[in-house]
Amino acid sequence: MTNLGIGLIGYAFMGAAHSQAWRSAPRFFDLPLDPELNVLCGRNAEAVRAAAVKLGWKETETDWRKLLGRDDIQLVDVCTPGDSHAEIAIAALEAGKHVLCEKPLANTVEEAEAMTAAAEAAATAKGIRSMVGFTYRRVPAIGLARQLVAEGKLGTIRHVRAQYLQDWIADPEAPLSWRLDKEKAGSGALGDIGAHIIDLTQYITGDTIAEVTARLETFVKERPVAAEHSGLAGTAGTERGPVTVDDAAVFLATFRSGALGVFEATRFATGRKNAIRIEINGSLAFDFEDMNLLHFYDAAEDPRTDGCRRILATEPAHPYVAAWWPPGHLLGYEHGFTHQAVDLVIAIAEGADPAPSFADGLQVQRVLAAVETSSTPRQWQEIPE
Repeated sequence: MTNLGIGLIGYAFMGAAHSQAWRSAPRFFDLPLDPELNVLCGRNAEAVRAAAVKLGWKETETDWRKLLGRDDIQLVDVCTPGDSHAEIAIAALEAGKHVLCEKPLANTVEEAEAMTAAAEAAATAKGIRSMVGFTYRRVPAIGLARQLVAEGKLGTIRHVRAQYLQDWIADPEAPLSWRLDKEKAGSGALGDIGAHIIDLTQYITGDTIAEVTARLETFVKERPVAAEHSGLAGTAGTERGPVTVDDAAVFLATFRSGALGVFEATRFATGRKNAIRIEINGSLAFDFEDMNLLHFYDAAEDPRTDGCRRILATEPAHPYVAAWWPPGHLLGYEHGFTHQAVDLVIAIAEGADPAPSFADGLQVQRVLAAVETSSTPRQWQEIPE
């Protein structure tokens, strides 16, 4: 096989980001397989045809089950709301298709467990590979942070601080969308953006969260229903409906190493558009709103000249950067998706297990569930290994 036929399910915000990644990956990286944008799938025939023209897909389908039966599809990319992840991904794996599934992996631990079992069975029986889309792992500065921790540059990890701050529903009259519907989204800020900082802190530190205690809050209990039930935006109608997910999540965590963590995820941080802030010990600091920078303090430096170092992660020696532009020419949001596609294609070609795996996604799902459970009695909840 020299080509890798892609079938993408979902064509809105994430579908567009993934489409751009599949187009760009073979143009900047030397890949062992050539991704082909063969089929775009969505329920609205007219809308999916228009999206296919715009995003560069050859054909369209309106039934994802038909997609799984096509011989020109070797990989299924799932960019739908969370309530359909398990059904689509499991069916795709059983049909012998590699799977990339957007985060969070599922809406419940039980669904994530079933998906992980299906992924492990497909890998063992047929060499089928699967990956969950925690794309921020692929930011070069984040990759550099992981390297510095692994090299022991920070010593023993004692403190982890993480925030994901947005403001897109701070207006009480912002329309109700599927992301505010628990049946479709599973949870609100917790699963949508909190999942990212859970994954990122575990990825950077190489450690996992063992227990949490949390508080969730829904500030606006009712909103105007969007005329078009979109994920991030829409036109408000006159009808109003209930918000059934959290607007904000805050929690304390203990890592298995004994490190302490403080986490915050909110979509009510007025003025913060997409601020992912990670700090380890105080020695490493990252903010996605300035995503090419990593701040690093080396405690081994001469105390007369030590201080926090500002690293512009655009050098060829930094993860993924050599394929792009000269030093100092900044990368953006879309590049993480391209790097994700590159890593997945290479893993499939080499017969290796890509990361993050469905098992990694399940572990994050267990943390999310423990956070939600903890919020009601406000007690510490343990996360099983």
